[in-house]
Amino acid sequence: MNSNQFIVEQESPFDVQTTVDKIIEEAKRKDWQNPATHNLQQSLAKSGKEVRPVQVVEICKPDFSGRMLDKNDERIFSVMMPCRISVYEKDDGKAYIALLDTSVMSAGMPEAVVDAMTSASNESFEIVEKVIHP
Repeated sequence: MNSNQFIVEQESPFDVQTTVDKIIEEAKRKDWQNPATHNLQQSLAKSGKEVRPVQVVEICKPDFSGRMLDKNDERIFSVMMPCRISVYEKDDGKAYIALLDTSVMSAGMPEAVVDAMTSASNESFEIVEKVIHP
């Protein structure tokens, strides 16, 4: 696992599309929603730019997001929602998963935000771990 302070990257044992499908499936098992999946390779191809496969999976769990969105002063943090997991192929032909460690990013934020972001981050990592190590 490669990481910097905020972003964690893990190699997937599957190709990009299989990894994306498994992430969505596992997220749904944990009562997360999948409001969108963005195929950046296809989007860029429409503009004449060729890139390796890249998809961004959006996941949302109302239990977590509701903790932040029901408070007036915490709604500003909605800019960080929904949680996103990127799946992409590198030059080695392997698929990788990257996600933000929002629990690290939430330091110094209001308690409701820290609680929600830490819970969401922990479950996001559980989803990815279940995909990588079934």
